[in-house]
Amino acid sequence: MSRDARRYLGALAILLTLGVGILIGTLISRSTRGARRGVSGSAPALLPAPSPAKLSDSFAAVVARVEPAVVNVNTESTLRIGRLPHGAPGDNPFGGLFGHLFSAPGARRGIPERSLGSGILLDPKGYILTNDHVITRSYDDRPVDHISVSLYGDDSTRYTARIIGADKLTDLAVIKIDARKPLPYAQLGDSGAMRVGDWVLAIGSPFELKDTVTAGIISARGREIEPGVDGQFKRFLQTDAAINPGNSGGPLVNLAGQVIGINTAIETADGSSDGIGFAIPSNTARKVYNSLITSGRVRRGAIGVAFEPRQNAALLRSFGANHGVVIDSVEPGSPAARAGLKLGDVITAIGGRPVENGNQLVSIISNSPIGKPVELDYLRNGKARTASVVVGDRDRIIAASGQGAERSRHPTLSGKSASALGVTVQNLTSAQFRQLNESLHLGSPQGVLVSSVDPSGIASDMGVASGDTILSINHQTVRSVDDFERLQATLRPGQDVLLLIARRTGRSFEPLFLADTLPPTK
Repeated sequence: MSRDARRYLGALAILLTLGVGILIGTLISRSTRGARRGVSGSAPALLPAPSPAKLSDSFAAVVARVEPAVVNVNTESTLRIGRLPHGAPGDNPFGGLFGHLFSAPGARRGIPERSLGSGILLDPKGYILTNDHVITRSYDDRPVDHISVSLYGDDSTRYTARIIGADKLTDLAVIKIDARKPLPYAQLGDSGAMRVGDWVLAIGSPFELKDTVTAGIISARGREIEPGVDGQFKRFLQTDAAINPGNSGGPLVNLAGQVIGINTAIETADGSSDGIGFAIPSNTARKVYNSLITSGRVRRGAIGVAFEPRQNAALLRSFGANHGVVIDSVEPGSPAARAGLKLGDVITAIGGRPVENGNQLVSIISNSPIGKPVELDYLRNGKARTASVVVGDRDRIIAASGQGAERSRHPTLSGKSASALGVTVQNLTSAQFRQLNESLHLGSPQGVLVSSVDPSGIASDMGVASGDTILSINHQTVRSVDDFERLQATLRPGQDVLLLIARRTGRSFEPLFLADTLPPTK
């Protein structure tokens, strides 16, 4: 091969090599660009734009399913004004200021009171669940004079409703209308399955704006907002779905279209929604509804014991218990009295179920069949015992005991200071002890009267009030101020302190155990 041929072949080889290199580079570049687009490789993928359509469709489907069963409840009552004394109309001493409230001599006139609420149909025959306060007069806590109901999408027709039954302890009521046709109705769901954070819708007529829907979540479960007996049977679902005046009695609904609560109350600074609303759970509402449509009332069990709601670890330790409820008093003739229970016993279990606090005790007993026995485990002087207690009717036990009497206190008297506990006490007079003994049957003189309480002292933290009578300290009887000071002197920082006090309730006294731990020395 000639030199020129070899030169041409070399040049061609170089050109071919360059061409292959360019082709390979192009393929590699395209592959890299593909990886950058998220096809492969480690580069992050671009986020897609969110679509609100799915959640919106869910809300709309729930509303379409439940809203036809939501009703508007209007009530009307008349506050009657007293009769005008006989005489000429011109004898009215109030003249024109209040004259419009009076008619001819001996006649009556009234001031109308109207209110608005909501309700939910739970039966095609026209049975409606609402709040008791919706169908109750505000000025005397009696049923309203007239209830009218309008259905969804029909403002022109009003149905007169009658009360089937009401339960003030849960603020629930059932009313009924006769529409002469099957009506749309909703289903109650399982409120116990609801979780904090679950979506809910509130439906009702806030501020007379019918068929209003608001959305939110479950903010809390088992919320207690009423202290004492009035709140024992109310454990609310809390929600931030807007609830306003007029929503009362309307449903709180889950995304399955089930009613899981009855809207009842709000926490507010100005009367409108601040994002803190409360609904009676559907599991409570179901029991109340079934009782009211069956018998017109709710029967609850009770055994006739009283206890201090502020039970704590120090109180339980003072009785050798790590859980349970300390009995403050036993109603004479009650099921608990017949079973032999006494002041100072600690109820630890009912029917084999441990009792951790008073609310749990009330829940178990109130839902137990009336007239049937329950096995009750308790401690007495640190020793375990068992009793069979026949559950009684709560209403009858309360009526027999006279509970609910307005509490009063002794007047504040001067006395001798007892600074360790932060109270000032004095000896009882003979008359004071006689009154105390008639109620508690103490037998021998006992107790010192609390005349003042230091707000910064431990007694104040325990709940001791002026007018209480201290009967014992750490199970040691207090008969005089000297006894009180002697026992108080034995107390040490960090020690549990148990007081048995007697508190006046109307014309009688009730014993209460109060306990706390003395703060350590600073």
